[in-house]
Parts: sequence; C-alpha cells; structure tokens
Amino acid sequence: MLLTEFMPRTFDLAMQQKLLIIGQSARMLTYAAQRVGLNPIVIDVFADSDTEAFALECCQIPQLSRYYLISALNFLIARHSISHVIYGSGFEEHPDSLGYLTEKLVVLGNAHEIFVALQEKRFFFSTLEALEIPYPEVSFMEPELADDWLIKPMFGHGGLGIKRFRKGSNIEKYDYWQRFLTGAQHSVLFLADGQHAQVVGFNTQWTLNSDENTEFIFSGIINSCDLSDEYKQNIIGWLEKLVPVYGLLGLNSLDFIHANGCSYVLEINPRPPASMQLYDADLLSSHIRACNGELTPNLPLQTRTAAYQVIYAEHDLTIPLQFYWPEGVVDIPKAGALILK
Repeated sequence: MLLTEFMPRTFDLAMQQKLLIIGQSARMLTYAAQRVGLNPIVIDVFADSDTEAFALECCQIPQLSRYYLISALNFLIARHSISHVIYGSGFEEHPDSLGYLTEKLVVLGNAHEIFVALQEKRFFFSTLEALEIPYPEVSFMEPELADDWLIKPMFGHGGLGIKRFRKGSNIEKYDYWQRFLTGAQHSVLFLADGQHAQVVGFNTQWTLNSDENTEFIFSGIINSCDLSDEYKQNIIGWLEKLVPVYGLLGLNSLDFIHANGCSYVLEINPRPPASMQLYDADLLSSHIRACNGELTPNLPLQTRTAAYQVIYAEHDLTIPLQFYWPEGVVDIPKAGALILK
C-alpha cells in the first residue's frame, strides 16, 4: 500500500555546512539551522529582519511561484554550491515550484509526489476511509442543504480560503465541502522515518475569527492539550497507519478536531509546521536524521509551556523607522515595510 518507495536523503550534520531553506516565511527554520551550527542560505517572501540576521544570505522573492523561484534558486546554487534543501510553508499553492526544487536539489523532507498526494483530497479521504480513521464528512458535489457545511480549498494552508457554505456562494474549481463540527482544534507534531512515527507533542490551536472571511484563519498554537491518554493513543495509532502508506519523512503535523467525544482528522501538513518552535529539543537535527531513516531515541521531555500568537494588522500600516519591539516578538518586519490589513 506504499505510495512511494522509501529513499533516505543522506546529509552530514557537520558544523558550518551550507543548507538552503525556503518557505513563505523561513525564519523558524533559519533560526533552527543556525542554532545547530549550519549556514542557512534562505529564500523567502518576507525577508524579515530576524530571518536575515540568522541567515548567511537571504534572497527575497514576491511569491513562491516557479516564475520567481527559478532565478533566485539558480543564483544561490551557483554562488554557494548548495546540495540540500529544507522547505517550509507556502508550497501548498505552488506545488509545481516544489517539483522544480526537487529536480535541482536533494530535499530533506517529503518528496514532491507525497506532498501533492496529501493535497489531493479525494485520495486522502479515501485513504482515511480504508484505514478506518474518522474524519468529518466530505463532499465533492454541492450539498443539497447548506446547513453545517464548510467550503475548503484543495490547496491551502493556515485556514486561508475556508468559509461557511451558503447557497449561492462562489465556488472555485478546486474547492470541496466538509461538514462543520464545533469542537477543540488540535494538532500532533511528529517525526517519521518512512515507516514509523515518533510523537514530539500534542498541541491546541485557535483561529482569528474576527469576521466571516477570517473565521478559520490560523492565529495561534500552544504546546498543551487536555485530551486524555486514551484519545492520544488512538491518534498515535492513526499515525502508525498513515506514515507507511505515504512514506512520510521528517517533521510533520496532523491537524484534528475533538468534537462530541470523538477525534476527527482534518489534514496532514507534510513539512515542519509552526508548532516546531514550541519545543526546546533540537528538532531540526532530528528532522534531518529522520529523513535519513533514523528516528531520534529518547527525545528530551518538554517541561516548558510555550505558545505562538499571530498578530494581524487591523488596517494597512507602515513600520516606523524607529520602533521598540517587545521581547518575544519574532518575524520582525524591516523599518518602512508596508503591512496590509
């Protein structure tokens, strides 16, 4: 039932080795690489000041589309003789860019075909069905009744594009419908070696919910989860089924909702997720080792509670030339940057 043959992506964690990191916002991975003595070469959309501070070199592009990616990637490969890459968020909308990336470099993470397969919702939910893993009801045809349905994009992340379904709603070509459930939103961060899963931690997340267009947009996450051990063991069992089917590698997360006394799978994020930064362990090295087929024995027990909150601009604004950022703020825009609502 394997989707793809498991192929380790050997990478030496020697100090000072150069590693390309690319994502819509690459600060988290850039910091993690610099922290373990690697030299991160970065391509991202924001080029925030802290990202640049952690990177050996940072190249900003307007978006992760193939059009903008090709020239930046070829320039940095020639300049730094890079051979390996780790990717973060943002390729959900640009899977062809990820395909190009895997043609040029060795990817430390899930292969392009695995990433795309997890975005193909018909295949994903039929896989859950075959494995007897529960999920909220889905439909690929417009429901007759509008009550309690969501419209969701096939290719998206962070809750972007999710909205309540109403008769007469504008439907995009790649949308599908999923039954709305009221419950607690969670995720589980895990490592995978292609065959087995190793849980790092369970998390609770929340959304912005300021109006009907932002009701489901990711807003924050905490490395705490009040589910019982019984429910957590059920979810670990789901991971042990799913990892070998897809051949998952490295750090991933599974989003789920707990409602009416049951847990239901929503999606798998097949790349290092935002919750990675909530844990004190060296998860980047563990990610690389897992991509080489080796899970890290005895991950240190997380004893510190940590959370990550996204602050959304209520109106368009420009970052002042001199501004004091409070302690703990990350993804810091440069002075003069325009931040849209």
